[in-house]
Amino acid sequence: MRHTGNVRRLGNVLRERPLAGQRDSPAREQWRNLDEWVANWETEKVVTCLEQGFALPPERPSMGISPMPPFASPRGARTLWTPRSFLCIPLAIAASLGAGVSAAEPNGAQIYQSKCAACHGPQGEGSSKHPQRLEGDKSVAQLAAQIQKTMPEDKPGTLTADEAAAVARYVHETFYSAIARERNRPARIELARLTVRQYRQVIADLVGSFRGTASWGPERGLKGEYFAGRRIGGGRRGGNGGATRLDPVVNFDFGTEAPVPEITEPHEFSIRWSGSLLAPETGEYQFVVRTDHAARLWVNDGQQPLIDRWVKSGNDTEFKESLFLVAGRIYPLRLEFSKAKQGVDDSDKQKEKPPSKPAMIGLWWQRPHSVLEPIPARYLSPQGAPEVCVCSTPFPPDDRSYGWERGTSISKAWDQAATAAAFETVAYVTAHLDELAGTRAEDPQRANKLNTFCRRFAERAFRRPLSDELSRTLIDKQFAEASDPDAAVKRVLLLVLKSPRFLYREIGSGSDAYDVAARLSFGLWDSLPDRALWDAAREGRLATGEQLAQQAERLLADVRARTKLREFLLTWLKVDGHPDLSKDPHKFPEFDAAVIADLRTSLELFLDHVVWSDASDYRQLLLADQVWLNDRLAKFYGVASPGAEFAPVSLDAAHRAGVLTHPYLMANFAHSAESSPIHRGVFLARGVLGQSLKPPPEAVAPLAADLHPNLTTRERVELQTRPAACMTCHGIINPLGFTLEHFDAVGRYREHDRGKPVDARGSYVLRSGKKVEVDGARALAEFVAGNDEAHTAFVEQLFHHLVQQPVRAYGPQTLADLQRSFVEQGFHIRKLAIQVMVTAAPVGRPAAVAQAAGPDDSLLSHSGVTGTR
Repeated sequence: MRHTGNVRRLGNVLRERPLAGQRDSPAREQWRNLDEWVANWETEKVVTCLEQGFALPPERPSMGISPMPPFASPRGARTLWTPRSFLCIPLAIAASLGAGVSAAEPNGAQIYQSKCAACHGPQGEGSSKHPQRLEGDKSVAQLAAQIQKTMPEDKPGTLTADEAAAVARYVHETFYSAIARERNRPARIELARLTVRQYRQVIADLVGSFRGTASWGPERGLKGEYFAGRRIGGGRRGGNGGATRLDPVVNFDFGTEAPVPEITEPHEFSIRWSGSLLAPETGEYQFVVRTDHAARLWVNDGQQPLIDRWVKSGNDTEFKESLFLVAGRIYPLRLEFSKAKQGVDDSDKQKEKPPSKPAMIGLWWQRPHSVLEPIPARYLSPQGAPEVCVCSTPFPPDDRSYGWERGTSISKAWDQAATAAAFETVAYVTAHLDELAGTRAEDPQRANKLNTFCRRFAERAFRRPLSDELSRTLIDKQFAEASDPDAAVKRVLLLVLKSPRFLYREIGSGSDAYDVAARLSFGLWDSLPDRALWDAAREGRLATGEQLAQQAERLLADVRARTKLREFLLTWLKVDGHPDLSKDPHKFPEFDAAVIADLRTSLELFLDHVVWSDASDYRQLLLADQVWLNDRLAKFYGVASPGAEFAPVSLDAAHRAGVLTHPYLMANFAHSAESSPIHRGVFLARGVLGQSLKPPPEAVAPLAADLHPNLTTRERVELQTRPAACMTCHGIINPLGFTLEHFDAVGRYREHDRGKPVDARGSYVLRSGKKVEVDGARALAEFVAGNDEAHTAFVEQLFHHLVQQPVRAYGPQTLADLQRSFVEQGFHIRKLAIQVMVTAAPVGRPAAVAQAAGPDDSLLSHSGVTGTR
């Protein structure tokens, strides 16, 4: 039987007896969380522990984790430190416990059940009126202050300070705190299917593993080959001049002149641009060729042009086609252009050359959620690349209710999408089968080569070698029963792509080196292990932390990892979904779609610059005083132009601070005409500082500025959120959001609002109860950069984004250990990503849990595919 009141009394007694002469000892640290520790011990065992000189009793705490008891060695040793001055304390504690709970001490459990449970549920599980669970990360002191001020809901302020403190301790110990939640509902590694992003990445790499690998070198732009004459590559008219060069962007107006000095006859010439293109995000891309002459464009298909206007008719000069691309992939690209007379080439019969006509050629695109622009050099490379298998089948969105994408929801719509995607992939593979299998139609060994191809395809899809039994069922049986090898290939591919071994992560029990390799690659690439990682697993070179770190560092150098880290940072900043930044056109007429697109690019360039610099310093995300601007943005924000291309510019350096004041974020966390301290405060509290905030009971429109023309935005927010029920959350939100009030709805710096000086003073109450005063954005950024709560929130969110599992499922100390390592390594973001994967990759689902989930596989019954035509 537990005696909650006695346990709490024990904590009070211990806290009232300071450690004489031991103020700086390691044991001193253990008192800070004494409430949470003793709350999980039976009173009698704690007394026995103390009476025996603080020796740890044989039994562990009844909860599922093992918190470090008072005076324990930091390494968890069972020998406990015993201060000499404490030899007399056990008897005093025992006497106080024996006295029981005094009548004057409020009973938190009774008060909660009588005054709080009707709304919050007997165990904080919520009710129909307040469905959200009562849990969070406030300290006991913060909870007590909130309870005394706002509870009970019908009679706020009627509890005494002692009663509020008693309720706070009871709630915190029983179900509110992280330790209580861990005890009541231990986190675990969940069985998860591939997310939509992972599915698309895996298909690209699975098929791509049978082709060459693409590399993204340091050169930017396309290889331009210039030929004299109408024919690409020379020939009868191409032997009299030409040149090769690197063109950063294809957007030329040649006029009536030749494109390069080596070509002397401007009336006829041709050009071929070749290389590869990097897609920065997944979605539909529109490609546009602008020209007044013949042109054709190939993207991710060397045989069939995406745009073909080689025989040009009419007066059109702009030609468009759309293509679905997957983020982080490198696609082959080729553009050909010819300036010449259409039809038969009779230039040899002409005594005089015709006058040169004007010529222009431009290669443009429109990224998802962006505007039409010439394809920038940063997305182009002169190096070639193999074709990519792109799965464009629409899927239902993944669950993001926990703050990160999780493949834990299964629905009929998802299963249908997975089946459609499997058929799409099989159709692509069979169309390129001889190329991928390394054979040809007349090859006498074609059937054997197709069999080998299917075996390798299945192994790579399942992320491990096939067992003999599985090989017979999956491969041999299909080739034996099918009418021809091509039909067998289709059956095998469909069975593989609908198998739980492919669709789910770690479907089986146990964990081996191949599981570790898959966790590494999915963590950093959202995709399959490559050949080097597969070989490391096969050869046993993933057994130590050092070996894992070496592989993780190698994976980080790939563009797929760069894409994933950028997506994490955009998620951390709550701008991953391309929010609508439209503003009042009367108040901000120049803030158009082009400015918004440039601001997005500016933010992405800044994030990439910080993460991939040598220091990779998280603090620079917050403290940097430069913003990446181009000519258009410089004009809008009133600074000297750095030129047409983006470059770092000092913008309000004394007032701005890294991402927290980036114009894109300021515009996002704002209304159409006014700034929004509430939106900005919620972002800072939840995203940056890791605070848990309840959603508002109902959506409330902000007070209209026109109805309160003499009030600043700050004053309107204070007026609207003044009620005590609002201040439960707005007591945290408002003071944080007010610190950014120097920035208007489009992120421009201002000194006045509604004719009054801007008041950017704010504050934040630490979980320890200490209140920190902050004045302005720069002071806010400096506070956040040095704040442990912000560091922990960043580490936790990165872990969740990479691993896609709750960090507490990996042990109660994992988050604290990672946060400490992050600080010790100079807040190095890339090193943190490596440390996260070194920590998570060796850990799989417990065998008992995996076995309880069901059998590993039943290829035919679970695949949903019984045969193919």
